[in-house]
Amino acid sequence: MSAPVEVVLTADSSGQLWNCAVFDPHTGTNLLSYRGGNSSARSLTILNGEYILGAQLGKNFINVWEIQRKDQLQQKIVCPGIVTCLTASPDGIYVLAGIAEAIYLWEVSTGNLLVILNRHYQDLSCLRFTDDSSHFMSGGKDNLALVWNLARFYESLYLEHLLEVLFSKRVKRLLRFAPDLRNSVTNGGTDLHLREWVWNVIQLDSSHTPEPRHVLSRHSLPITDIHCGLMGPQARLATASLDQTVKLWEISSGEMLLSVLFDTSIMSVTLDPCEYLLFCGGSDGNIFQVSLCNTALSRDKTFQTDGEGNQMFKGHRNLVTCLSVSMDGTLLLSGSHDETVRMWDVQSKQCIRCINHKGQVTNAAIIPAPGNMFLPDSRPGVPLPRFSRHLNNSEQAEGAGAGGMSLRLGGDRQEREETYLEKAERLHSLMCAVTDKEREETYLEKAERLHSLMCAVTDKSVFGDGENTKVRVSELEEEVRTLKKINKDLYEFSAQLLTKPH
Repeated sequence: MSAPVEVVLTADSSGQLWNCAVFDPHTGTNLLSYRGGNSSARSLTILNGEYILGAQLGKNFINVWEIQRKDQLQQKIVCPGIVTCLTASPDGIYVLAGIAEAIYLWEVSTGNLLVILNRHYQDLSCLRFTDDSSHFMSGGKDNLALVWNLARFYESLYLEHLLEVLFSKRVKRLLRFAPDLRNSVTNGGTDLHLREWVWNVIQLDSSHTPEPRHVLSRHSLPITDIHCGLMGPQARLATASLDQTVKLWEISSGEMLLSVLFDTSIMSVTLDPCEYLLFCGGSDGNIFQVSLCNTALSRDKTFQTDGEGNQMFKGHRNLVTCLSVSMDGTLLLSGSHDETVRMWDVQSKQCIRCINHKGQVTNAAIIPAPGNMFLPDSRPGVPLPRFSRHLNNSEQAEGAGAGGMSLRLGGDRQEREETYLEKAERLHSLMCAVTDKEREETYLEKAERLHSLMCAVTDKSVFGDGENTKVRVSELEEEVRTLKKINKDLYEFSAQLLTKPH
């Protein structure tokens, strides 16, 4: 029998038979099961088609399985706290976890913890990426849904890495000619202090830490689920809440397109692939279908069943926690606290299959079957590294790599978005030395000062005699000219990067 194109991935709270299992959506056959622990709600995800990640219910670690080795728990990722939600980017580059009110972002290739975002005021409940991995959305018990642009805050990490690559070797060459100055600047000449010195010279103004692209604050009770449609930053976003509403948003503008009021709290939400229909799972066990093609649709409406697409699916006896639609839009999958996963025919609204579980269903989704899921001899292309629990800046004393930063975002204001030209001007002003006495010296100013000090020193222990002094001074002058050129090139590169059309 050929492998299915789509599979159903589910998990329940008991963990008696498995942590998570894979079923055939057309026959209900159990194809694979992964043992070890149990996964919490909205915390089961596929990483790059090679690994399954599931946050352990009530514990501070993430279980990891190679997708084709079902009987062996491969790894446990220890986290700083209990993971309340988890997702991986579709391109397999990042893993996001919600831990209390903070969002943790890891880079998969290195295992580095890149950022910790503290912008929510209460625990996170759900995280979602856009299909192109350019944005992600976070929802929490503080009634807020936030839209984040990965490029916005990753820009700071990228610039730090770029500047360090460009400058570090040249700074070392510059300091090589003055051992006394080197020791005073680097406090012993260690690479750690040298790197800190370089970064202090070129660091960006901390007052420009990025904020969410949009703060969606129309809900009055905690966010329970988020679904993101297709088309990347042009996609539409659906949010469900305990305030008995589901709201539809436009990611690009942050504008609310639709708000639907129900007579029960909504625990889950999804859209069909064509985005003609909106499916909402209620706390009473009913699933509501809202037609988005109704010409008489107003921005605010109350759900009522009718003959124009607004219908109900009835069968669950407890709240519906998970919803997912097949790629062709004909099948709807639902998971509930009544310990069942049901498959529905969208056209007839009939339940065509029921899969019983041993506990409350915490995760259920229809996903494309990964290519190596049914190939027992296959192995992941790249082994999963050890994931760091701390930002790299705090781990350097232990020899960790460079590149982490913590963004502590406060305030509820959303300022006017800067134009590309304004961003370029700001970057240029930060890099090229605004003459503010309270601001630390820029890299160029420190280089100039070092050059003037070196030219004035006549101590033979530093420079030697005669021709050696002249040769080394000329080399330092050439170094300063080179650094000025690099600074100019960096500004031009940054301007091109910011103004490059998307």
